[in-house]
Amino acid sequence: MHITRTQFVADAIRRQILQGVIKGGAALRQDALAKEFNVSRIPVREALLTLEAEGLVEFEAHKGAYATELSAPKILELFELRVLLECHILAAAIPKLTTEQLDDAQELLIKLDHLLDTSSQIDHWSDHNFAFHRALYEAADKPETMALITHLNTQSDRYVRIHLLHAAGVQKAEAEHGELLALCRTGDITAACDLLRRHILFAADDIVGLLHQQQQQDC
Repeated sequence: MHITRTQFVADAIRRQILQGVIKGGAALRQDALAKEFNVSRIPVREALLTLEAEGLVEFEAHKGAYATELSAPKILELFELRVLLECHILAAAIPKLTTEQLDDAQELLIKLDHLLDTSSQIDHWSDHNFAFHRALYEAADKPETMALITHLNTQSDRYVRIHLLHAAGVQKAEAEHGELLALCRTGDITAACDLLRRHILFAADDIVGLLHQQQQQDC
């Protein structure tokens, strides 16, 4: 598939931000990025505007672009919004989920289990994690809600990667994924939404704790 220069640059910068290569608060100099990616400043500018819309980049007047700072209040707000939207869409999806869709979600869980045992865990686990959740939500047929959830998950991704540093947290999430899928199979909307709420908020609390630890180490 052909991608534009803007898409190429946006994908590369996004990947560096999400992987922590570009730290929160780091300046993103357009001239330097244009040279790094061997493009003009125009696709770099357009790429940064794309990433601004995703919440990964901020523009400051007279100073330019910066990678968004990691923030405990922002983490909590993002994950609280995820709870509201994802529980809503899951409740709408469960009565419509087919056996084939549930089996597809099961296949994604198998891939997640495999990634936990490989070196590609950090690079790919969060992508497959969202793919599993999306597989459960799409039966609701709510494209606007799904677009908002996708946007929130893009903004949350860098925080989810912090969560990967805490293996116990990821293993707990894996166990909850299996339980969530089982509840979806039985059609228990109340229990499934309650579990999903706890699943998302536990991750938020764990990430905030890890962020505080990192900040103390950096002091």
